[in-house]
Amino acid sequence: MKLIRQRESLGAEQDYRRALAILDAARGGATEPVLRVYQPRPTVAFGRRDELNPGFPRARQAALDAAFTPLVRRVGGRAAAYHGGCLVVDHVEPDPDPKTGIQDRYRLFGDMIVAALEELEVPAQVGEIPGEYCAGEYSVHAPGTPAHPDRPVKLAGTAQRVLSGAWYFSTVLVVEEAEPLRDVLDEVHTNLSVPWEPNTAGCVADVRPGTTVAEVEQALMDVYGRYSAYMGYGDVVGTDER
Repeated sequence: MKLIRQRESLGAEQDYRRALAILDAARGGATEPVLRVYQPRPTVAFGRRDELNPGFPRARQAALDAAFTPLVRRVGGRAAAYHGGCLVVDHVEPDPDPKTGIQDRYRLFGDMIVAALEELEVPAQVGEIPGEYCAGEYSVHAPGTPAHPDRPVKLAGTAQRVLSGAWYFSTVLVVEEAEPLRDVLDEVHTNLSVPWEPNTAGCVADVRPGTTVAEVEQALMDVYGRYSAYMGYGDVVGTDER
């Protein structure tokens, strides 16, 4: 399994186009699964439903005003925000029948995120919590934080794109500095007139103070190593790229 550790974000649009280019290569005959990991620049990723919302121009401007680049993506639901304190994991595989395993992949990769967090003693679960941004059945959340033990917080969201011959599964895991994300999402949701609960937007460091992106990445790579071996792909072998 090929690992691309992208050491510097290319920018919101360029990072997204890079993922789609990897997907196109998988459809075009590449046989090796690809795992791409990077820390993004500040971005608000809107869904197509957001783009059609009458408040979208105002929401887009709110993102720009907060120094977040607006992006409309082809996968995923409602608006989500991420920055350098997050880890983006893009997983692309060739597959002659990619539609068959759609729900299984949501469950599997959600469980893999949970397993990685549990290696760091961060309690996590798969499932939607009321009022979360970009709500999804397979979001990853923590049941609470030291400051608010009974208030669940979303830690990761997932999305998937399926094309003939290949699939692309993307996870955004929020590790550090949730406050700027809450602030920009609040402005965006207000302008879109989409209700949400800001307290649901959290990060791993809210649950386990001091946790870094590097720690989470290493735990996730350990889990992916086991996945790759189980699938018969061998070691996760990669290079750093800029």
